[in-house]
Amino acid sequence: MILTAHQPVYLPWLGLFHKIALAERFCIFDIAQYQKKDFNNRNKIKTHTGPIWLSVPVESKDHFSKTLAQIKIINNGWNRKHFTSIDLAYRRAPFYRDYIGELEALLVGRTYEYLADLNRATLEFGLRALNIKTPVVTASDYEFRGQKSDLVLDMCRKLGATAYIFGAQGRNYADAASFTAAGIDVRFQDYQHPVYAQQHGAFEPYMSVIDLLFNVGPESATVLMSGNAGSVTQLAK
Repeated sequence: MILTAHQPVYLPWLGLFHKIALAERFCIFDIAQYQKKDFNNRNKIKTHTGPIWLSVPVESKDHFSKTLAQIKIINNGWNRKHFTSIDLAYRRAPFYRDYIGELEALLVGRTYEYLADLNRATLEFGLRALNIKTPVVTASDYEFRGQKSDLVLDMCRKLGATAYIFGAQGRNYADAASFTAAGIDVRFQDYQHPVYAQQHGAFEPYMSVIDLLFNVGPESATVLMSGNAGSVTQLAK
């Protein structure tokens, strides 16, 4: 069983969905510490003036002692502002009407107390739109032990993984020898960002997945994986 994991992030970028598509199970790693100025509570969309951040306000006091599952949202109307920004940026995109209704229901039609719940909802929206059917579990439902590489290894053992896909940065901390000793194949994602038809001038990579969906529509899954055959079949060990 090929496993991968990632912290819950807001309106994720393409690379996360690519990594999930390679796996046979995905774990939302909500037991990690919240990071300020990261993608835990923000992501980018492309507007006529260029990329902008959509940031969810959170109660980040004492965040060093809290997991992502414990971070609460400050519900001050941020969701309507985000929806307005998305509407203004993409209302003329060719596949806007295909996705905007579900996205509006997700952002404006619901209230979230915890950031991890919002992030899971935006992740699942993207998985449905891309027809990625990888089963999803949540780290806080288990009792994983250890730090850094050892924590990932314990997760693999308890979830029954025979292979684990790290992100590219995993090379900086993964203790591959300990995984090999446990009979778990170590792999690293190497995602090559595709270029696709995009509004508002020159192409900008690393936007939220909604940029791909609004611009490409039903071909989004094909574009997501395009140029990444090596990432699927030749993951580095």
